Amino acid sequence: MTSALEIAGEIRAGRKSAASVLAQTEARIAALNPGLNCFTATTFDRARREAAAVDAARASGAALPPLAGVPYAVKNLFDIEAVVTLAGAKVNEGNRAAAADAYLVSRLRDAGAILVGALNMDEHAYGFTTENTHYGVTRNPHDRARICGGSSGGSACAVAAGIVPMSLGSDTNGSIRVPASLCGIFGLKPTYGRLGRSGSFPFINSLDHVGPFAGDVADLAAIYDVLQGQDWADPACAQRPVEPVAASLDRLSGLRIGILGGWFDDWADATARKAVTLAATALAATARVEMKSAEAARAAAFLITAAEGGALHGERLKTRYEEFEPQSRARLVAGSLIPAAWVVQAQRVRRQVYEEAMELFRHFDLLLAPATPVSAPLIGSESLELNGRSWPMRASLGLLTQPISFIGLPVCTAPLWPDGRGAGAMPLGVQLIAAPWREDVCLSAARALEQAGLALSR
Repeated sequence: MTSALEIAGEIRAGRKSAASVLAQTEARIAALNPGLNCFTATTFDRARREAAAVDAARASGAALPPLAGVPYAVKNLFDIEAVVTLAGAKVNEGNRAAAADAYLVSRLRDAGAILVGALNMDEHAYGFTTENTHYGVTRNPHDRARICGGSSGGSACAVAAGIVPMSLGSDTNGSIRVPASLCGIFGLKPTYGRLGRSGSFPFINSLDHVGPFAGDVADLAAIYDVLQGQDWADPACAQRPVEPVAASLDRLSGLRIGILGGWFDDWADATARKAVTLAATALAATARVEMKSAEAARAAAFLITAAEGGALHGERLKTRYEEFEPQSRARLVAGSLIPAAWVVQAQRVRRQVYEEAMELFRHFDLLLAPATPVSAPLIGSESLELNGRSWPMRASLGLLTQPISFIGLPVCTAPLWPDGRGAGAMPLGVQLIAAPWREDVCLSAARALEQAGLALSR
């Protein structure tokens, strides 16, 4: 698949038309989606109108916006005008169609990108596997017997399979980073509040992030720059300054990098540890550090997730329980029963963990950790083996991501192939973690790994 920036350049130069690029994308969806199941809806009529508008603008000599003619798709929790927003749930099928595009969809629309559809996910973003009871399993394009991760599984799969060069997802406890790791692509979970969430179906408002997937760092940075803006309908995002990063990817040098040990080493298998070692060597990182409160952070994140999720869906769970996915509905009910005092204490822990992280960033610019404890498990797996014990699959894939999103830090997941690119090899990503509002540091480190020939999705 040609990169987003290459597509935009070809269209701008007149070597390709937006209509021809769209036709190729439609053909790839027809050929690949039946075996992968990443799309839950296509928006070809809209896409053809958008492509025609790009081609007309080019024919008139008008300056084209930065992503003119580039196809993309979005996790089906983003509002798409005239489409029902499913959020992976059958219980939402009867809702009214969205009256307008989500904020990030409107940003991409204004940048000239062409929306081709909505993508599969775990119901209400509560999962890490995209084994959706209602809309089917999304399969890993590198081995269709394996999961692609979640909850933004369709978003990662569509990019990893070369169907589209970019997509949108969300990340509450790891839902961008887990599928990026398991599918072998780049994903960016920005600082909490950096990108606008209005028009996206919420999961846990105090933890939800939204962000992009792409096949290379230049694309990821360019998309991120387009997505930035002041979303006045999202209180967490209002009045945030726009800070472009694409032009500065190669300017950062001499980064002080700490390799996260302790929790992040204990809950990683040999392949995940190897991925970190490869990345650390390429980045000349040797210092090992610990986030001592990581376990407490994960426990507190679980409490807040369960309580807010249970509160959000509480009324419909009382009347439409059977329509909810069996794998999450009992957890939502249990969450609705959590005492308020527990949630207050979890928020206190959140502040303590944040302060600990800020102390680490006094000494380091970047922290390095595995993105997932293992590479992609087989579809249908109920457990994974770590530290000589079996752990529940759906929760444990977020062991290493949850403590980081809990305190809102920006993270770029970079795809590595610890066991090579031969037959049967699978990717496993690393988290490149920076201080709040320093997405430029995450992306520059990812670029360095890419240039070293390690972080490659294609």
